[in-house]
Amino acid sequence: MRVCIVGGGKIGYYLAKTLMEHGHTPVLIEKDDATCRADANSLDITVIHGDGSKPDVLETAGVGECAALVAVTGRDESNLTACQLAKNIFEVKRTVARVNNPKNAKVLKDLGVDTVVSSTDNLARLIEREVETSAIRQVLSLAGGSAALTEVVVPPTFPYDGHTLAQLPTPRNVSVVSVTRGNDFIIPNGATEIHIGDKVLVLGANAVFPDFTKAWKLVDVK
Repeated sequence: MRVCIVGGGKIGYYLAKTLMEHGHTPVLIEKDDATCRADANSLDITVIHGDGSKPDVLETAGVGECAALVAVTGRDESNLTACQLAKNIFEVKRTVARVNNPKNAKVLKDLGVDTVVSSTDNLARLIEREVETSAIRQVLSLAGGSAALTEVVVPPTFPYDGHTLAQLPTPRNVSVVSVTRGNDFIIPNGATEIHIGDKVLVLGANAVFPDFTKAWKLVDVK
């Protein structure tokens, strides 16, 4: 999955590094020259020197080819502008903005940002889950944020339609808690089949959730 990150400071740098480790392809935009050079020297990715709230810079970064844009600068106004440009001009499916002032969270959400993340949240995990596919929704955070109960709507591209849970390549530390199919609520076992359109409630550690989405081929790669 290709993700554009606006803001190459400490948060943007480590976010890019984490996404790379999970097999994604980030492109980073940073307007400070020294920070830009440091990021480019440390990360084996495309790093663009410029203001990510400017359309020409976003175009240079190839934002239109990205599955998501994540704005994590220290200015809420810049993060909002970058997200609005990405969605309205470049038709990026998902936008995520870091909010530095919690009072601005509702404003950014009302103005069209898909996901607003407090700087105190676990950005990498939450952003991955938000941008991989809009059919994945965290229901409940558990164990101090190290695990979660997550609802997954099985997409039309699911290659294992009709396979049983016993046949599916489910990683360790991930369990399917329930399956909802239409009006039917199912407590699953190994013989339970999974079909396109099912709502599957999954319990698992955040560290292995990316492995689960890849194993079930749920990742929405643009």
